[in-house]
Amino acid sequence: MTAEKQFLRSGCPIANGLDIFGDKWTLIILRDLICGKETYSELAGSPEGIPTNRLAERLKMLEANGLLSKQLYREKPKRYKYLLTQKGKDTLPVLQAISRWGNTHIDGTWVPPEWFMKPQ
Repeated sequence: MTAEKQFLRSGCPIANGLDIFGDKWTLIILRDLICGKETYSELAGSPEGIPTNRLAERLKMLEANGLLSKQLYREKPKRYKYLLTQKGKDTLPVLQAISRWGNTHIDGTWVPPEWFMKPQ
């Protein structure tokens, strides 16, 4: 990062992280990508029911911020796979921490223990 870097709000890493992760859907999409979903239809089929226009917006934003890459896997009609970059994979400990917190403090939540051990 250069000294000339212009932040949207401030140089605070939490504020800047929220500019990427601070909406209702982004962490769910990252969770699904970490858990092995790759295609638009797989992501759209998550039980949380993300609206397709929001999914498309969030995928574009994640790609623009370098957390995922898009790979063409079928030409007609065009279909893409969405794959996490290393920057995207580095969100795993954050998601694991949120999951542990939820499992501890929100009744009825549960994530399989092996999810916490998933290699990056």
